[in-house]
Amino acid sequence: MTMAKATQTPAHEEWLTVREACELIGVSPPTLRRWSDNGEITTFTTPGGHRRIARSAILDLLPNSISAPVVHDPPVEPAPVVHDPPVEHDQVLPGLLALTSHARRVPSAAREAFAAELAALEPCEATIVLHTCHRVELYVARGAGAGPPLPEPPPGTRRLEGIDAARHLVAVACGLDSAVLGENQVLHQVRETLKRRQAGQQPLDPALDRLFQLSLHAGRRARSWLSGTKQSLADVALERIAQRVGEPEGRPLLIVGAGVMGRLAARAAARRGAQVIVTSRTEARALALAREVGGRAVPFEGEDVVPEVDGALVALCGPWRVGEKDTRRLAERGTMVVDMSSPAAVTDALQARLGDRFVSTDDLAGESGFEPQGRLRKQLEELVTESTDAYRRWLHSRNALPAIQAIGEAAEEQRRHELQWLFRRLPDIAEKDRSLIEQMSNRLVAGILHAPRSALNSDDSGQLAQAARNLFGT
Repeated sequence: MTMAKATQTPAHEEWLTVREACELIGVSPPTLRRWSDNGEITTFTTPGGHRRIARSAILDLLPNSISAPVVHDPPVEPAPVVHDPPVEHDQVLPGLLALTSHARRVPSAAREAFAAELAALEPCEATIVLHTCHRVELYVARGAGAGPPLPEPPPGTRRLEGIDAARHLVAVACGLDSAVLGENQVLHQVRETLKRRQAGQQPLDPALDRLFQLSLHAGRRARSWLSGTKQSLADVALERIAQRVGEPEGRPLLIVGAGVMGRLAARAAARRGAQVIVTSRTEARALALAREVGGRAVPFEGEDVVPEVDGALVALCGPWRVGEKDTRRLAERGTMVVDMSSPAAVTDALQARLGDRFVSTDDLAGESGFEPQGRLRKQLEELVTESTDAYRRWLHSRNALPAIQAIGEAAEEQRRHELQWLFRRLPDIAEKDRSLIEQMSNRLVAGILHAPRSALNSDDSGQLAQAARNLFGT
């Protein structure tokens, strides 16, 4: 393979994580890092220590005899989303669309602005939004009606249509698109998203409801295969601190926030033997969490309230405002601060003082270091394929229902017509014989229709259903 020497990269370049680049050209992460260290590909390192590789440099590594891979999810064009044509390769899901803004491609501020625009839309049965610390994803069933105009997504947003959109949500629920493979938090967020949507006044389109239900079922199956203590984003954050300041055992670590992620961070720190210190806007919650992990609580607001700590894990909704004395203490001690919040809770001023000792939630979205054995990953990927195929079959069956009904109605009308013709010619037939003829005709029609109905129900291509609709005018 001929190496491509590093060149000046255009401003609009798309940057990939090491894992994404390896998947694109089929090499191992150590090989790609070696090329980067030798200056043979264009890379840069984020403030959090993650490598990013230019897509153009990766494609230059491909032999000339190999065509560049087909990209099915380019950044979204500025044209209105709702007017884009359906994909031709998937006749079953032409109306299913997913716009996914992820931390690997879209900065936190842009994601949150997109989420705010989506939240301001009028409730619509054709849309549902999944919003987590690393992703803002809009799913649209465009066949359900026009719906409200959609806001333009930020640059870097992936556009997935048809079965690709369905596969993506199943993969998300199974934890295949997370910083930690198989994490529980994303499955909980998918479940809560559907629950809130179902509790609203506007019903959800059945195609979206079914997709979320099936994804949750796949996610639960995936979690049943994971044994031992489940890793979470908090473990990734704690590992980043350990890489910088050393093993947490015996070290004072500050947990800022006592919500779901704050509790996970506190428990992860306690498992690794850290001296856990908790602070939260709600004093009672901070005290309760501190008691749970054998730590102590400190005030959230005020001057000189932040103790001397080696690391801080921040998980807040809203800003973490730190006084000047505490800011100076964190900076001078060399404290490592990892902000798992989106948008960032750590202020710009404190980020500037910390420099490369600040890690954002976007930085955590790259390589996590918590990878499963190859067999488990393969098992999870097979589950995604199996579940996506099940969704496809459900949609085929749903789409075939009008054709099945049309065939049945046509056959029943013909059966009644023939019976009327027969009974007019046999006016003196006994009631018992009339009943037997009725039963026989019903059984005859049911037997004849059994094969075409079964074929329509199992028609993966949709061609039989379309043919039936053409024949019976549905």
